[in-house]
Amino acid sequence: MTNKDIEIIDFQPEGYKPLVDFGAWRVAVLKFCDDLKLENVKTMQKHLETDEVFVLIRGNCTLFLGGDGGSPENIKSVSMEHGKIYNIKKGVWHNHIMDEDGEVLIVENRDTCDDNSPIVPLDDSQLLALRACVQ
Repeated sequence: MTNKDIEIIDFQPEGYKPLVDFGAWRVAVLKFCDDLKLENVKTMQKHLETDEVFVLIRGNCTLFLGGDGGSPENIKSVSMEHGKIYNIKKGVWHNHIMDEDGEVLIVENRDTCDDNSPIVPLDDSQLLALRACVQ
């Protein structure tokens, strides 16, 4: 086997890291970092041009969803399970938390970036709703 047949990529120690860009898609890994602690989540994001797929590799991760309106509303949580694929639809506000062992595989459009993925700060009532989801 030669290097032209396979590319083997090591994951980073923490945070988000794109690993493979090919054609129109990207595969990335998200590992625990301080930004993913519940007390540090203060925003939600949506992608205007793509769905975003999450697969829990290890640890625990909770997704937060805030609908597809002009701002996040009726925030709900989904505790991810191993062996399941979570496809967050284009235009749906979302964020997530994870424990220190958490690791998630992400598949999205290759051109997903700040220009087509607005991030909004959550107000006090939205933060209370988000935190209430996990208590």
